Amino acid sequence: MLSTDTRRALRADLPASLVVFLVALPLCVGIAVASGVPVELGLVTGVVGGVVVGMMPGSSMQVSGPAAGLTVLVAEAVDRYGLAGLGTIVLIAGLIQIVLGLLRLGRWFRAISVAVVHGMLAGIGLLLIAGQLHILAGADTAPVGLTAFAGLPALVGDLTGSETARLSLVLGTATIAVMLIWNVVPGKLRTVPGALVAVVAAAGASIVLDLPVDTIEVSGLLAAIQPSLGHPSQLADLGVLATIATFALVASAESLFSAAAVDRLHQGPRTDFDRELVAQGTGNTVCGLLGALPMTAVIVRSSANVHAGAKTKASRVLHGLWLLVFVAAVPGLVGLIPLPALAAVLVHAGGKLLPVRTLPGLWREHRGEAVVLVVTATAIVTTDMFTGVLVGLGLAVAKTAWETSHVRVTVDDGDGGTGPIDVAIVGNATFLRLPTILNTLHALPAERIIRLDLHGLRHLDHACGTALDTWIEAHNRSAGGQVQVVAPRPAEDDRPRPVPATE
Repeated sequence: MLSTDTRRALRADLPASLVVFLVALPLCVGIAVASGVPVELGLVTGVVGGVVVGMMPGSSMQVSGPAAGLTVLVAEAVDRYGLAGLGTIVLIAGLIQIVLGLLRLGRWFRAISVAVVHGMLAGIGLLLIAGQLHILAGADTAPVGLTAFAGLPALVGDLTGSETARLSLVLGTATIAVMLIWNVVPGKLRTVPGALVAVVAAAGASIVLDLPVDTIEVSGLLAAIQPSLGHPSQLADLGVLATIATFALVASAESLFSAAAVDRLHQGPRTDFDRELVAQGTGNTVCGLLGALPMTAVIVRSSANVHAGAKTKASRVLHGLWLLVFVAAVPGLVGLIPLPALAAVLVHAGGKLLPVRTLPGLWREHRGEAVVLVVTATAIVTTDMFTGVLVGLGLAVAKTAWETSHVRVTVDDGDGGTGPIDVAIVGNATFLRLPTILNTLHALPAERIIRLDLHGLRHLDHACGTALDTWIEAHNRSAGGQVQVVAPRPAEDDRPRPVPATE
Protein backbone atom coordinates (compact mmCIF):
# COMPACT_ATOMS: atom_id res chain seq x y z
CA MET A 1 0.00 0.00 0.00
CA LEU A 2 1.22 3.50 -0.82
CA SER A 3 1.66 6.00 1.97
CA THR A 4 -0.44 9.14 2.13
CA ASP A 5 2.51 11.33 1.09
CA THR A 6 3.26 9.09 -1.88
CA ARG A 7 -0.35 9.14 -3.06
CA ARG A 8 -0.44 12.92 -2.69
CA ALA A 9 2.77 13.28 -4.70
CA LEU A 10 1.51 11.00 -7.45
CA ARG A 11 -1.72 12.96 -7.71
CA ALA A 12 0.43 16.00 -8.49
CA ASP A 13 3.17 14.30 -10.51
CA LEU A 14 0.93 12.34 -12.88
CA PRO A 15 -0.82 15.35 -14.47
CA ALA A 16 2.46 17.30 -14.40
CA SER A 17 4.16 14.51 -16.35
CA LEU A 18 1.48 14.69 -19.04
CA VAL A 19 2.01 18.45 -19.38
CA VAL A 20 5.77 17.99 -19.71
CA PHE A 21 5.21 15.19 -22.25
CA LEU A 22 3.06 17.50 -24.37
CA VAL A 23 5.71 20.23 -24.19
CA ALA A 24 8.56 17.84 -24.98
CA LEU A 25 6.95 16.01 -27.90
CA PRO A 26 7.07 18.74 -30.58
CA LEU A 27 10.47 19.94 -29.35
CA CYS A 28 12.03 16.46 -29.53
CA VAL A 29 10.72 15.99 -33.05
CA GLY A 30 11.59 19.51 -34.23
CA ILE A 31 15.13 19.48 -32.84
CA ALA A 32 15.80 16.10 -34.48
CA VAL A 33 14.62 17.38 -37.86
CA ALA A 34 16.66 20.59 -37.54
CA SER A 35 19.72 18.52 -36.54
CA GLY A 36 19.47 16.40 -39.68
CA VAL A 37 18.81 13.08 -37.91
CA PRO A 38 15.76 10.75 -37.89
CA VAL A 39 12.96 12.10 -35.71
CA GLU A 40 12.97 8.92 -33.63
CA LEU A 41 16.42 9.80 -32.28
CA GLY A 42 15.10 13.02 -30.81
CA LEU A 43 12.37 11.06 -29.04
CA VAL A 44 14.92 8.49 -27.83
CA THR A 45 16.94 11.30 -26.24
CA GLY A 46 13.77 12.55 -24.57
CA VAL A 47 13.08 9.06 -23.21
CA VAL A 48 16.63 8.73 -21.86
CA GLY A 49 16.43 12.20 -20.35
CA GLY A 50 13.24 11.27 -18.57
CA VAL A 51 13.77 7.68 -17.50
CA VAL A 52 17.56 7.49 -16.97
CA VAL A 53 18.48 11.02 -15.86
CA GLY A 54 15.12 11.48 -14.18
CA MET A 55 15.84 8.72 -11.68
CA MET A 56 19.34 9.93 -10.79
CA PRO A 57 20.25 12.32 -7.96
CA GLY A 58 21.13 15.92 -8.68
CA SER A 59 18.15 18.11 -9.41
CA SER A 60 14.63 17.13 -8.43
CA MET A 61 12.60 19.29 -10.80
CA GLN A 62 14.49 19.96 -14.00
CA VAL A 63 13.77 17.84 -17.07
CA SER A 64 16.37 16.76 -19.64
CA GLY A 65 16.12 16.06 -23.35
CA PRO A 66 17.37 17.29 -26.74
CA ALA A 67 17.98 21.04 -26.57
CA ALA A 68 17.59 23.77 -29.17
CA GLY A 69 20.87 25.19 -27.89
CA LEU A 70 22.78 22.23 -29.37
CA THR A 71 20.91 22.03 -32.67
CA VAL A 72 23.40 23.96 -34.79
CA LEU A 73 26.37 22.13 -33.29
CA VAL A 74 24.74 18.74 -33.83
CA ALA A 75 23.84 19.57 -37.43
CA GLU A 76 27.46 20.52 -38.15
CA ALA A 77 28.74 17.34 -36.48
CA VAL A 78 26.34 15.14 -38.48
CA ASP A 79 27.30 16.91 -41.70
CA ARG A 80 31.03 16.39 -41.06
CA TYR A 81 31.19 13.02 -39.33
CA GLY A 82 27.84 11.32 -39.97
CA LEU A 83 25.56 9.63 -37.43
CA ALA A 84 28.32 7.21 -36.41
CA GLY A 85 30.61 10.13 -35.62
CA LEU A 86 27.83 11.84 -33.67
CA GLY A 87 27.43 8.76 -31.48
CA THR A 88 31.14 8.75 -30.68
CA ILE A 89 31.13 12.47 -29.90
CA VAL A 90 28.12 12.24 -27.59
CA LEU A 91 29.50 9.12 -25.86
CA ILE A 92 32.90 10.66 -25.05
CA ALA A 93 31.37 14.00 -24.08
CA GLY A 94 29.10 12.17 -21.64
CA LEU A 95 32.05 10.34 -20.10
CA ILE A 96 33.88 13.66 -19.70
CA GLN A 97 30.85 15.08 -17.89
CA ILE A 98 30.81 12.10 -15.53
CA VAL A 99 34.50 12.57 -14.73
CA LEU A 100 34.03 16.30 -14.14
CA GLY A 101 31.15 15.57 -11.78
CA LEU A 102 33.08 12.91 -9.86
CA LEU A 103 35.96 15.38 -9.49
CA ARG A 104 33.43 17.78 -7.97
CA LEU A 105 33.96 20.36 -10.69
CA GLY A 106 30.27 20.84 -11.40
CA ARG A 107 30.00 23.86 -9.13
CA TRP A 108 32.79 25.59 -11.05
CA PHE A 109 30.65 25.82 -14.15
CA ARG A 110 28.77 28.52 -12.29
CA ALA A 111 31.94 30.62 -12.57
CA ILE A 112 31.47 30.96 -16.34
CA SER A 113 30.51 34.52 -17.23
CA VAL A 114 26.75 34.85 -17.62
CA ALA A 115 27.39 37.22 -20.53
CA VAL A 116 29.28 34.45 -22.35
CA VAL A 117 26.44 31.97 -21.77
CA HIS A 118 23.82 34.46 -22.95
CA GLY A 119 26.00 35.33 -25.95
CA MET A 120 26.35 31.63 -26.73
CA LEU A 121 22.60 31.16 -26.61
CA ALA A 122 22.05 34.31 -28.69
CA GLY A 123 24.44 33.06 -31.37
CA ILE A 124 22.71 29.69 -31.40
CA GLY A 125 19.33 31.40 -31.61
CA LEU A 126 20.40 33.51 -34.60
CA LEU A 127 21.77 30.49 -36.46
CA LEU A 128 18.67 28.46 -35.62
CA ILE A 129 16.31 31.16 -36.87
CA ALA A 130 18.31 31.77 -40.07
CA GLY A 131 18.41 28.05 -40.90
CA GLN A 132 14.74 27.38 -40.18
CA LEU A 133 13.59 30.35 -42.26
CA HIS A 134 14.66 28.30 -45.28
CA ILE A 135 12.35 25.46 -44.17
CA LEU A 136 9.54 27.97 -43.70
CA ALA A 137 10.06 28.95 -47.33
CA GLY A 138 9.71 25.36 -48.52
CA ALA A 139 13.31 24.11 -48.52
CA ASP A 140 13.94 20.43 -47.73
CA THR A 141 16.95 21.01 -45.48
CA ALA A 142 18.22 23.91 -43.42
CA PRO A 143 21.72 25.26 -44.17
CA VAL A 144 24.00 25.95 -41.23
CA GLY A 145 26.42 28.71 -40.30
CA LEU A 146 26.94 31.75 -42.50
CA THR A 147 25.45 29.83 -45.43
CA ALA A 148 22.05 30.18 -43.78
CA PHE A 149 22.41 33.97 -43.65
CA ALA A 150 23.93 34.24 -47.12
CA GLY A 151 20.98 32.34 -48.60
CA LEU A 152 18.28 34.53 -47.08
CA PRO A 153 18.08 37.03 -50.01
CA ALA A 154 17.48 34.15 -52.41
CA LEU A 155 14.38 33.19 -50.42
CA VAL A 156 12.62 36.28 -51.77
CA GLY A 157 13.04 34.96 -55.31
CA ASP A 158 11.87 31.51 -54.26
CA LEU A 159 8.71 32.95 -52.71
CA THR A 160 8.02 35.01 -55.81
CA GLY A 161 8.29 32.09 -58.20
CA SER A 162 6.82 29.21 -56.20
CA GLU A 163 3.27 28.84 -54.92
CA THR A 164 4.38 25.89 -52.76
CA ALA A 165 6.98 28.09 -51.07
CA ARG A 166 4.33 30.75 -50.37
CA LEU A 167 1.92 28.17 -48.91
CA SER A 168 4.73 26.79 -46.75
CA LEU A 169 5.53 30.26 -45.45
CA VAL A 170 1.86 30.99 -44.70
CA LEU A 171 1.50 27.72 -42.79
CA GLY A 172 4.68 28.36 -40.78
CA THR A 173 3.75 31.95 -40.04
CA ALA A 174 0.29 30.88 -38.89
CA THR A 175 1.92 28.30 -36.59
CA ILE A 176 4.03 31.01 -34.97
CA ALA A 177 0.96 33.23 -34.64
CA VAL A 178 -0.95 30.48 -32.83
CA MET A 179 1.91 30.03 -30.35
CA LEU A 180 2.07 33.77 -29.67
CA ILE A 181 -1.70 34.07 -29.27
CA TRP A 182 -1.76 31.03 -26.97
CA ASN A 183 0.39 32.95 -24.48
CA VAL A 184 -2.53 35.30 -23.74
CA VAL A 185 -5.43 32.84 -23.59
CA PRO A 186 -7.05 32.07 -20.20
CA GLY A 187 -4.89 30.16 -17.72
CA LYS A 188 -6.75 26.83 -17.84
CA LEU A 189 -6.37 26.59 -21.61
CA ARG A 190 -2.66 27.29 -21.33
CA THR A 191 -2.28 23.96 -19.50
CA VAL A 192 -2.06 22.53 -23.02
CA PRO A 193 1.26 23.78 -24.49
CA GLY A 194 0.96 26.32 -27.28
CA ALA A 195 3.56 24.55 -29.44
CA LEU A 196 1.50 21.34 -29.41
CA VAL A 197 -1.71 23.20 -30.23
CA ALA A 198 -0.01 25.02 -33.11
CA VAL A 199 1.55 21.85 -34.57
CA VAL A 200 -1.70 19.86 -34.33
CA ALA A 201 -3.60 22.74 -35.95
CA ALA A 202 -1.04 22.98 -38.75
CA ALA A 203 -1.19 19.22 -39.34
CA GLY A 204 -4.98 19.33 -39.43
CA ALA A 205 -5.03 22.26 -41.86
CA SER A 206 -2.48 20.55 -44.10
CA ILE A 207 -4.59 17.39 -44.28
CA VAL A 208 -7.96 19.08 -44.71
CA LEU A 209 -6.75 21.56 -47.34
CA ASP A 210 -4.41 19.02 -48.96
CA LEU A 211 -1.52 21.48 -48.88
CA PRO A 212 1.53 20.53 -51.00
CA VAL A 213 4.02 20.90 -48.15
CA ASP A 214 6.64 18.42 -46.98
CA THR A 215 5.96 16.32 -43.91
CA ILE A 216 8.25 14.39 -41.57
CA GLU A 217 9.71 11.11 -42.75
CA VAL A 218 9.31 8.31 -40.20
CA SER A 219 11.45 5.17 -40.46
CA GLY A 220 10.52 3.39 -37.22
CA LEU A 221 12.24 3.22 -33.86
CA LEU A 222 14.28 0.05 -34.43
CA ALA A 223 15.45 1.22 -37.84
CA ALA A 224 16.60 4.59 -36.48
CA ILE A 225 18.56 3.36 -33.46
CA GLN A 226 22.06 2.16 -34.29
CA PRO A 227 23.70 1.00 -31.04
CA SER A 228 27.48 1.30 -31.00
CA LEU A 229 30.39 1.44 -28.57
CA GLY A 230 31.76 4.34 -30.54
CA HIS A 231 34.47 4.54 -33.15
CA PRO A 232 37.80 5.09 -31.35
CA SER A 233 39.66 5.70 -34.61
CA GLN A 234 37.78 8.99 -35.00
CA LEU A 235 39.43 10.32 -31.83
CA ALA A 236 42.61 10.88 -33.83
CA ASP A 237 40.82 13.70 -35.68
CA LEU A 238 41.46 17.07 -34.02
CA GLY A 239 38.12 18.32 -35.33
CA VAL A 240 36.31 15.50 -33.52
CA LEU A 241 38.19 16.26 -30.29
CA ALA A 242 37.31 19.96 -30.53
CA THR A 243 33.66 19.06 -31.13
CA ILE A 244 33.68 16.72 -28.11
CA ALA A 245 35.10 19.48 -25.91
CA THR A 246 32.47 21.91 -27.19
CA PHE A 247 29.65 19.42 -26.57
CA ALA A 248 30.86 18.77 -23.02
CA LEU A 249 31.30 22.47 -22.24
CA VAL A 250 28.07 23.72 -23.77
CA ALA A 251 25.88 20.87 -22.49
CA SER A 252 27.29 21.13 -18.97
CA ALA A 253 27.03 24.91 -18.79
CA GLU A 254 23.49 24.97 -20.17
CA SER A 255 22.34 22.20 -17.80
CA LEU A 256 23.82 23.75 -14.68
CA PHE A 257 22.63 27.26 -15.50
CA SER A 258 19.20 25.75 -16.08
CA ALA A 259 19.43 24.05 -12.67
CA ALA A 260 20.22 27.37 -11.00
CA ALA A 261 17.25 28.97 -12.73
CA VAL A 262 14.87 26.12 -11.85
CA ASP A 263 15.94 26.26 -8.20
CA ARG A 264 14.55 29.79 -8.09
CA LEU A 265 11.14 28.54 -9.27
CA HIS A 266 10.37 26.10 -6.45
CA GLN A 267 10.86 25.60 -2.72
CA GLY A 268 11.97 21.96 -2.85
CA PRO A 269 15.46 20.49 -2.48
CA ARG A 270 18.26 22.48 -4.10
CA THR A 271 20.37 21.05 -6.91
CA ASP A 272 23.61 19.23 -6.15
CA PHE A 273 25.61 20.48 -9.13
CA ASP A 274 28.23 17.74 -9.05
CA ARG A 275 25.65 14.95 -8.96
CA GLU A 276 23.60 16.68 -11.64
CA LEU A 277 26.66 16.80 -13.88
CA VAL A 278 27.17 13.05 -13.36
CA ALA A 279 23.49 12.47 -14.20
CA GLN A 280 23.74 14.54 -17.39
CA GLY A 281 26.92 12.72 -18.35
CA THR A 282 25.26 9.35 -17.77
CA GLY A 283 22.36 10.38 -19.98
CA ASN A 284 24.68 11.53 -22.77
CA THR A 285 26.74 8.34 -22.47
CA VAL A 286 23.58 6.25 -22.97
CA CYS A 287 22.50 8.48 -25.87
CA GLY A 288 25.94 8.06 -27.45
CA LEU A 289 25.70 4.28 -27.14
CA LEU A 290 22.28 4.38 -28.82
CA GLY A 291 23.42 6.81 -31.52
CA ALA A 292 20.87 9.41 -30.39
CA LEU A 293 21.04 13.18 -29.95
CA PRO A 294 22.92 14.77 -27.04
CA MET A 295 20.90 16.10 -24.14
CA THR A 296 20.90 18.93 -21.67
CA ALA A 297 18.53 20.05 -18.98
CA VAL A 298 15.93 22.19 -20.76
CA ILE A 299 14.50 25.25 -19.03
CA VAL A 300 11.26 25.18 -21.08
CA ARG A 301 10.31 21.67 -19.95
CA SER A 302 11.68 22.21 -16.46
CA SER A 303 9.64 25.36 -15.85
CA ALA A 304 6.57 23.61 -17.28
CA ASN A 305 7.18 20.79 -14.79
CA VAL A 306 7.34 23.19 -11.85
CA HIS A 307 4.37 25.27 -12.93
CA ALA A 308 2.30 22.12 -13.49
CA GLY A 309 2.66 21.35 -9.78
CA ALA A 310 5.19 18.50 -9.80
CA LYS A 311 6.37 17.42 -6.35
CA THR A 312 8.98 14.69 -6.96
CA LYS A 313 11.19 13.15 -9.65
CA ALA A 314 8.30 10.89 -10.63
CA SER A 315 6.90 13.53 -13.00
CA ARG A 316 10.00 13.63 -15.19
CA VAL A 317 10.37 9.82 -15.18
CA LEU A 318 6.73 9.44 -16.21
CA HIS A 319 7.12 12.00 -18.99
CA GLY A 320 9.90 9.81 -20.41
CA LEU A 321 7.63 6.78 -20.26
CA TRP A 322 4.87 8.64 -22.12
CA LEU A 323 7.37 9.52 -24.86
CA LEU A 324 8.40 5.86 -25.08
CA VAL A 325 4.78 4.71 -25.33
CA PHE A 326 4.11 7.31 -28.02
CA VAL A 327 7.10 6.46 -30.22
CA ALA A 328 6.44 2.71 -29.83
CA ALA A 329 2.66 2.72 -30.25
CA VAL A 330 1.75 5.50 -32.69
CA PRO A 331 4.86 6.60 -34.61
CA GLY A 332 2.76 7.18 -37.71
CA LEU A 333 1.22 10.29 -36.16
CA VAL A 334 4.59 12.01 -36.32
CA GLY A 335 4.60 11.57 -40.10
CA LEU A 336 1.54 13.83 -40.37
CA ILE A 337 3.39 16.88 -39.04
CA PRO A 338 4.33 19.44 -41.76
CA LEU A 339 7.97 20.52 -41.83
CA PRO A 340 7.05 24.26 -41.92
CA ALA A 341 5.16 23.81 -38.64
CA LEU A 342 8.21 22.29 -36.94
CA ALA A 343 10.38 25.03 -38.42
CA ALA A 344 8.00 27.56 -36.89
CA VAL A 345 8.36 25.90 -33.47
CA LEU A 346 12.14 26.15 -33.75
CA VAL A 347 12.06 29.76 -34.96
CA HIS A 348 9.94 30.53 -31.90
CA ALA A 349 12.40 28.62 -29.70
CA GLY A 350 15.34 30.43 -31.31
CA GLY A 351 13.68 33.77 -30.64
CA LYS A 352 13.48 32.91 -26.94
CA LEU A 353 17.25 32.44 -26.91
CA LEU A 354 17.81 36.05 -28.00
CA PRO A 355 18.35 38.57 -25.14
CA VAL A 356 15.93 41.07 -26.64
CA ARG A 357 14.63 42.28 -23.28
CA THR A 358 17.81 42.05 -21.22
CA LEU A 359 20.37 43.54 -23.62
CA PRO A 360 19.20 47.19 -23.45
CA GLY A 361 19.28 47.17 -19.63
CA LEU A 362 22.62 45.38 -19.64
CA TRP A 363 24.04 48.01 -21.98
CA ARG A 364 22.91 50.80 -19.67
CA GLU A 365 24.18 49.24 -16.43
CA HIS A 366 27.05 46.92 -17.41
CA ARG A 367 28.30 47.99 -20.82
CA GLY A 368 31.33 45.68 -20.72
CA GLU A 369 29.10 42.64 -20.14
CA ALA A 370 26.91 43.68 -23.07
CA VAL A 371 29.99 43.89 -25.30
CA VAL A 372 31.07 40.38 -24.22
CA LEU A 373 27.58 39.06 -25.04
CA VAL A 374 27.46 40.65 -28.50
CA VAL A 375 31.03 39.65 -29.40
CA THR A 376 30.42 36.05 -28.31
CA ALA A 377 27.24 35.81 -30.38
CA THR A 378 28.93 37.40 -33.41
CA ALA A 379 31.94 35.08 -33.14
CA ILE A 380 29.68 32.02 -33.01
CA VAL A 381 27.73 33.16 -36.07
CA THR A 382 30.84 34.00 -38.10
CA THR A 383 33.08 31.09 -37.05
CA ASP A 384 31.83 28.10 -35.06
CA MET A 385 30.56 27.27 -31.58
CA PHE A 386 33.92 26.26 -30.08
CA THR A 387 35.79 29.30 -31.40
CA GLY A 388 32.98 31.65 -30.43
CA VAL A 389 32.85 30.41 -26.85
CA LEU A 390 36.64 30.66 -26.53
CA VAL A 391 36.54 34.22 -27.87
CA GLY A 392 33.81 35.10 -25.37
CA LEU A 393 35.66 33.53 -22.44
CA GLY A 394 38.89 35.27 -23.42
CA LEU A 395 37.17 38.63 -23.70
CA ALA A 396 35.41 38.12 -20.36
CA VAL A 397 38.72 37.33 -18.65
CA ALA A 398 40.39 40.35 -20.29
CA LYS A 399 37.52 42.62 -19.22
CA THR A 400 37.70 41.36 -15.64
CA ALA A 401 41.48 41.78 -15.55
CA TRP A 402 41.14 45.35 -16.83
CA GLU A 403 38.44 46.23 -14.31
CA THR A 404 40.22 44.69 -11.32
CA SER A 405 43.47 46.45 -12.23
CA HIS A 406 41.97 49.85 -11.50
CA VAL A 407 44.58 52.22 -10.14
CA ARG A 408 44.57 55.94 -9.36
CA VAL A 409 47.65 58.18 -9.15
CA THR A 410 47.14 61.57 -7.46
CA VAL A 411 49.67 64.40 -7.36
CA ASP A 412 49.53 67.25 -4.80
CA ASP A 413 52.05 70.06 -5.20
CA GLY A 414 50.87 71.96 -2.13
CA ASP A 415 53.25 74.93 -2.02
CA GLY A 416 53.35 75.50 -5.72
CA GLY A 417 56.93 74.58 -6.60
CA THR A 418 59.36 74.63 -3.65
CA GLY A 419 58.46 71.90 -1.13
CA PRO A 420 57.96 68.15 -1.53
CA ILE A 421 55.37 66.83 -3.97
CA ASP A 422 52.93 64.34 -2.47
CA VAL A 423 52.12 61.39 -4.78
CA ALA A 424 49.66 58.63 -3.80
CA ILE A 425 49.03 55.41 -5.72
CA VAL A 426 45.75 53.70 -4.83
CA GLY A 427 44.26 50.44 -6.15
CA ASN A 428 45.68 47.43 -7.98
CA ALA A 429 48.88 48.12 -9.91
CA THR A 430 49.21 45.56 -12.72
CA PHE A 431 51.00 45.65 -16.06
CA LEU A 432 47.71 46.64 -17.70
CA ARG A 433 47.86 50.02 -15.90
CA LEU A 434 51.64 50.47 -16.06
CA PRO A 435 51.52 53.16 -18.80
CA THR A 436 49.15 55.25 -16.66
CA ILE A 437 51.43 55.04 -13.62
CA LEU A 438 54.68 55.75 -15.50
CA ASN A 439 53.23 58.65 -17.49
CA THR A 440 52.35 60.40 -14.24
CA LEU A 441 55.63 59.64 -12.48
CA HIS A 442 57.83 60.65 -15.42
CA ALA A 443 55.98 63.97 -15.64
CA LEU A 444 57.15 64.93 -12.13
CA PRO A 445 60.05 67.44 -11.86
CA ALA A 446 63.36 65.57 -11.61
CA GLU A 447 64.83 68.11 -9.19
CA ARG A 448 62.06 67.94 -6.59
CA ILE A 449 61.55 65.77 -3.49
CA ILE A 450 58.74 63.26 -3.94
CA ARG A 451 56.82 61.82 -1.01
CA LEU A 452 55.39 58.56 -2.37
CA ASP A 453 52.42 57.20 -0.43
CA LEU A 454 51.69 53.55 -1.19
CA HIS A 455 49.32 52.98 1.72
CA GLY A 456 46.31 52.52 -0.60
CA LEU A 457 48.10 50.15 -2.97
CA ARG A 458 46.38 46.78 -2.51
CA HIS A 459 48.28 44.76 -5.10
CA LEU A 460 51.54 45.21 -7.00
CA ASP A 461 52.56 42.80 -9.72
CA HIS A 462 56.14 42.11 -10.78
CA ALA A 463 56.07 44.41 -13.82
CA CYS A 464 54.83 47.39 -11.83
CA GLY A 465 57.17 46.63 -8.90
CA THR A 466 60.20 46.57 -11.21
CA ALA A 467 59.15 49.74 -13.00
CA LEU A 468 58.54 51.52 -9.69
CA ASP A 469 61.98 50.56 -8.36
CA THR A 470 63.60 51.69 -11.61
CA TRP A 471 61.86 55.07 -11.48
CA ILE A 472 62.83 55.61 -7.81
CA GLU A 473 66.50 54.87 -8.57
CA ALA A 474 66.49 57.17 -11.60
CA HIS A 475 64.82 60.00 -9.68
CA ASN A 476 67.26 59.68 -6.79
CA ARG A 477 70.20 59.98 -9.21
CA SER A 478 68.94 63.27 -10.62
CA ALA A 479 70.25 66.58 -9.21
CA GLY A 480 68.14 67.49 -6.19
CA GLY A 481 65.76 64.63 -6.76
CA GLN A 482 64.72 62.40 -3.90
CA VAL A 483 61.94 59.89 -3.33
CA GLN A 484 60.62 59.31 0.16
CA VAL A 485 58.37 56.28 0.46
CA VAL A 486 56.14 57.30 3.36
CA ALA A 487 54.04 54.12 3.50
CA PRO A 488 54.95 50.48 2.82
CA ARG A 489 54.04 48.91 -0.48
CA PRO A 490 52.66 45.38 -0.85
CA ALA A 491 55.11 42.70 -1.88
CA GLU A 492 54.84 41.45 -5.43
CA ASP A 493 53.66 38.07 -4.06
CA ASP A 494 50.78 39.88 -2.27
CA ARG A 495 52.38 39.50 1.22
CA PRO A 496 52.81 42.96 2.76
CA ARG A 497 56.39 43.90 3.57
CA PRO A 498 57.91 47.16 4.88
CA VAL A 499 59.74 49.35 2.40
CA PRO A 500 62.01 51.92 4.10
CA ALA A 501 61.96 55.49 2.96
CA THR A 502 64.76 56.32 0.54
CA GLU A 503 67.50 58.33 2.17
